[in-house]
Amino acid sequence: METGRHDENAPRRALVFGGSGQIGERLLAGLLAGGWQVCAVSRGPRAAAPGLAWRQGDLSGGWQDEGPFDTVFSCGPLDHFARWYAASATAAPRVVAFGSTSVEVKEASSEPAERDVARRLREAEATLFAAARERGVAATVLRPTLVYGAGRDATLTAIARLAARTGVFVLPSAADGLRQPVHVQDLADAALEVLRHPATAGRAYALGGGERLGYADMVRRVLAALQPQPRLLRMPAPLFRAALALAHAAGRLRGMNAAALARMREPLVFDIGPAQRDFGYAPRPFRPTRDMFGL
Repeated sequence: METGRHDENAPRRALVFGGSGQIGERLLAGLLAGGWQVCAVSRGPRAAAPGLAWRQGDLSGGWQDEGPFDTVFSCGPLDHFARWYAASATAAPRVVAFGSTSVEVKEASSEPAERDVARRLREAEATLFAAARERGVAATVLRPTLVYGAGRDATLTAIARLAARTGVFVLPSAADGLRQPVHVQDLADAALEVLRHPATAGRAYALGGGERLGYADMVRRVLAALQPQPRLLRMPAPLFRAALALAHAAGRLRGMNAAALARMREPLVFDIGPAQRDFGYAPRPFRPTRDMFGL
């Protein structure tokens, strides 16, 4: 089995990828608050801080890792990280990497690009776990659902900003599929908490938020966090599709394709019971505030 440092009196050391992202920045704060020494990799130059050293580079290499480490964390694209890890000689007895519930949600999508996302996620998990087993390393993959809280996500923050700008948000009348929005801080906390629980080794966990609520109810809570509060309009699906086609023609809402529209009606919820059982995962309910959307 790979081992980290042998001096038990020395601070724990972590190597972090994706530390400048919305989850990664919270993870870095948690590591530093816990007394870790952190080496974080970034494509651009970043200022060092007490306990935090930035290395300029990416998962293709070109930087010195100065290992060994106690844990390697990945908060960025799982497929790139898995390829790097399989080829890397970096020593660490523990690996925690973020994936996505898209591995299941988009597996049977009508959009080829979305099916490809699911395939790459599935292959990345398999690659990571296989490489970790060969080294005797305990690896854990965390699969978030709908992330919010840092004003940097592509769904709820996009809804909030569009509604704040126009004073209205339009949804198809059948958009009531269940959702589990999860706060970035709960995800960062989970990444640290799994380290304390051996049962998490070799496992992948779905990490949803503390509530299951319909899509329209979720949007209503987003709008209620804004002042003045935008109006929510429900529109018959055929009319909404026509409006969406016009938006696409104008170069807007490119991420809203036919598959994404269909998913608004589907219950995209996941069992967080295994995470609760294995490492005490306890996500907060969905109570958004304006600052969570960077407004």
